[in-house]
Amino acid sequence: MAFFIYMNKLFFLFILLQLIACGKTEVIQPLEYDGPQREGEQVEMHYSENEVVKVRMLADLVYEFQVGDREFPKGIYMEFFNDLGILSSTLRANHAYYSKKDNTWKATGKVEVINLEKNEQLNTEELFWRPEKEQIYTESFVTIRMQTEVIYGEGLEAKQDMSSYTIKKPQGEFTIEEGAETPVR
Repeated sequence: MAFFIYMNKLFFLFILLQLIACGKTEVIQPLEYDGPQREGEQVEMHYSENEVVKVRMLADLVYEFQVGDREFPKGIYMEFFNDLGILSSTLRANHAYYSKKDNTWKATGKVEVINLEKNEQLNTEELFWRPEKEQIYTESFVTIRMQTEVIYGEGLEAKQDMSSYTIKKPQGEFTIEEGAETPVR
């Protein structure tokens, strides 16, 4: 009988410890999802002004976030058209990100801009585009291949179609025609 009384006390102590342990509740804050809200594959978008297409964009994959930002993890291809609707330049990048708050695009990886009218090509690892200013810029190393010359430098500001540009720290050998307007500083 002493054994059963001892077991009852032990059982009572066990239940009491369980109740004390269960009395502590831990408050866990819910995690807020900040990943993409939408996903699109094989996307084609057009930007137009006054019923004229100014930019055509193609992407294999796009993520759209709640704040309106977009990410293009598989790269992006863009075509820029002049005021007459004629293709004037292209942009290709391995990865891109659009910030709605700043209305700025960031292209990274192997970034290539081709001016079809001047037959020039820009290569860099990072490039920003501001659509409202029709401007592209970077602080990264750039290479510009022209028909007969190659210019290297760090930092660039240009029109989005590369019709005119300024290299901040140019390098290399290039010819400047006397009396001609020089877009490279």
